[in-house]
Amino acid sequence: MAFSCSICGKNRMAGHNVSHANNKTKRVFRPNLQNVRALVNGATKRIRVCTRCLRSGLVKKSV
Repeated sequence: MAFSCSICGKNRMAGHNVSHANNKTKRVFRPNLQNVRALVNGATKRIRVCTRCLRSGLVKKSV
């Protein structure tokens, strides 16, 4: 999928914008993805990773 985390597979979720008058319109919640140069199978590769995976140390960043 185009907009998903390479590590955990987290992708967009659907929901509603809810107005003060309780009108509901569709909206999309997107994960906070960052482009990162990381070690994948011993080689440096550019991957899209969510910030939760970065913060928890699931990604080994390369310099």
